[in-house]
Amino acid sequence: MQVPPTEQTVSDENTSGARRVITGLGASGGIVIGRAFVLDRQIVHVSRKPIAPDAVQDECKRLHDGVAESIDQLKRLKSQSSAKESAASEELGFLLDAYIHMLTQSRLVRGAEELIVSKKLNAVHAVNEVIDAIAEQFSGMDDSYIAARATDIREVGLRLMRCLMGETDRVVDKAPSGSILIAEDVSPADMARFEPGQVTAFVTALGGAEGHTAIMARSLGIPAVLGATDIIRGVRGGDQIIVDGGRGEVIIAPTDADIEHYTQRRADWLAAREKLASLRDVPSATRDGIDIDLHANIELPIELSAALENGAAGIGLLRSEFMFMNKDYLPDEDEQYEELADIVKRMGGKPVTIRTLDIGGEKLAVALQSEIGSGPNPALGLRGIRLSLRKTELLEAQFAAILRASLHGPVRVLIPMVVSVHEMTRARQVYEAVAKRLRKDGHPIPETLPPLGAMIEIPAAAIAVDTLARDSDFFAIGTNDLTQYTLAIDRTDDQVAGLFDPLHPAVLRLIRDVIRVAGERDIPVSVCGEMAGDPRYVPLFIGFGLRNLSMSPVNLLLVKQRLRRLDSRNSEHQANRVMEQWDSARIAMMLDDFNDLA
Repeated sequence: MQVPPTEQTVSDENTSGARRVITGLGASGGIVIGRAFVLDRQIVHVSRKPIAPDAVQDECKRLHDGVAESIDQLKRLKSQSSAKESAASEELGFLLDAYIHMLTQSRLVRGAEELIVSKKLNAVHAVNEVIDAIAEQFSGMDDSYIAARATDIREVGLRLMRCLMGETDRVVDKAPSGSILIAEDVSPADMARFEPGQVTAFVTALGGAEGHTAIMARSLGIPAVLGATDIIRGVRGGDQIIVDGGRGEVIIAPTDADIEHYTQRRADWLAAREKLASLRDVPSATRDGIDIDLHANIELPIELSAALENGAAGIGLLRSEFMFMNKDYLPDEDEQYEELADIVKRMGGKPVTIRTLDIGGEKLAVALQSEIGSGPNPALGLRGIRLSLRKTELLEAQFAAILRASLHGPVRVLIPMVVSVHEMTRARQVYEAVAKRLRKDGHPIPETLPPLGAMIEIPAAAIAVDTLARDSDFFAIGTNDLTQYTLAIDRTDDQVAGLFDPLHPAVLRLIRDVIRVAGERDIPVSVCGEMAGDPRYVPLFIGFGLRNLSMSPVNLLLVKQRLRRLDSRNSEHQANRVMEQWDSARIAMMLDDFNDLA
C-alpha cells in the first residue's frame, strides 16, 4: 500500500508554485487531479430600469435586506476562518472585519439609499453608482495604500449587488470542460447550470456536509470539499490541484509524488466502483429473501442516466425545484408538463414520485424572491406547502402538469413540509379541482388520479402521523429536515453543522414510529433523506420494518451490496437493541460493530 507524502509546505498566498494543503469538509467522495477555475465574482449585469415612486420604500427595504445578508455571509466566513488558527486566517479575519464595517452605516449604504429615494434607481443600480464614485475617488489619490482600498470597496459593493440579484450573475457556465471549480460558495442553482463533464470537482469556502449543495454533489457524483475557508485566498485560476472529496483535502501545486500517489488512489477508487456495477441487475433483497425497493432521488434531469445505470427501481423523490432555478419568471403549466413528461417517459414505466415545489430555506427561486423574500429564518418561513397554499396558482399549475405527465407512466404526488391534516385536505381539494378542470378542458388524464402523499420531515407531522393517515395515500420520510428541525440545528450553518446527528435517539424514535404507524394503517412508506443512502444505516431501517429506500443514484449499489448481506431477523434484533440506548455515540458504535460482523 502506498503511503502519501508527509511533507507539507505552507506558503504565503502570493508564493507561486509552493505546495500547500488546505482542509475542509469532505462532502462528496472521489479524487480529481486537474486545473482550478476560480469563479469570477467581478461580473454583475446591472439593470438600469427605474422604479415607480410608490416602490421606493420597498426598494429601500430590499437594499437593507441585502446588506444584512452580505454581513451574515462575511460573519460566517470570519467565524469559519477563526477556527483555523493560522496567520493567514488571522489576516483574513482583519480583512473581513473591514468589509463588515464598510456595510454598517457606511457611505456606500447611505449613498445607495439616497439614490433610490432621489433618482428612483433600483437598489442594484444605486449600489453600482456609489461603488463607481467611491472607487474612482480612492484610486485617484497619491497614497498607494488608500488607492488600493478601491479594490476593497468594489469587492464589498459587488457582494451586496450579488445578494440583491439573488446570485443570478454567476459565471459558472464559463468554466472550461474538466475544471475544478473554486468559489466562496456554490448554490443549488449554480449546480443546476453545470453541463455534464464541465465541472469535475469543486471546493468552497462555505457550506456544510449535510447542506443541499453537498447533497446535490453526492447525487451528481461530483467530488466536493466544502468549508475550506483558506481556499478563497489560496489558489489562482489555472493552478494544478488535487481534490480528495472523501478526506476533505485540497493540494495546491502538488509534487510528482503527490500526483503518483493520488493517481493510484483514484484508480483504486474507480476499480471499486466498477466492481459494484456487477450488482446492477441482481435482486435487491436480504439474505432471507425480503425484497427491498431501492429508488433514486433526483434533483436535476441529468441525474436520470445515473439512476438507470445503477439499477433504480424508480424515482422515489423528484425535486421539482429544478424547473424554477435560474429563471426570472415562473414556468407555466405547459413548460412544466414538457419537463416532467420527458422524465416520466425516460423512466420507461418505472414509478416516479414528484414532490411539489419546496422553495424556501437555502433554495430560493429568483422569480419568487421579491414576493416572499428570505425572512428572518427562512427554514421556518414561507416554504413548501405553506407557500403553495398561499399562492394556489403555483400549486394548480404544478398539479396540472403532473396529472398530464402521469399519462406517460406511473406517478405519485408528494406534498412537502406538511404539518397538519388540514394542509393535506386543502391540497387534495385543489388537486381534485385541477383534475376536474383538465377533464373539462379536454386534457386527457388517468381515470384514477395518482396517489397523493405527505412528506414527513417536521416533528409535528411525525408525532401526529396517525392523523395525517386520514388524507394521505403514502408517506415519505425526509430525514434531512426531520433531523434539522428535531435538533434545532441549521445544517447549512457552518458553526453548528458538525452537531447534525441523525442517530440522536429522538430522531430515530420519530422515524421508527412513523414506519410503525404506516404499517398498521397499511400505508406505503419510504425514507428518502440522506440516511437512506448510507449503508451504515440500512440494518436499522430493515429492522424497523422499512421496505422502500430512496437515495442519491451514486449510492444505490452500495446500499444494495449492504442489504444483500443482511438477515432481516438479525436486523430487527439489532434495531430493538439500538432503541434501548440513550446516547448517539453508543448507537453509532453498536451500528459499526453490527456492520463489521454482518
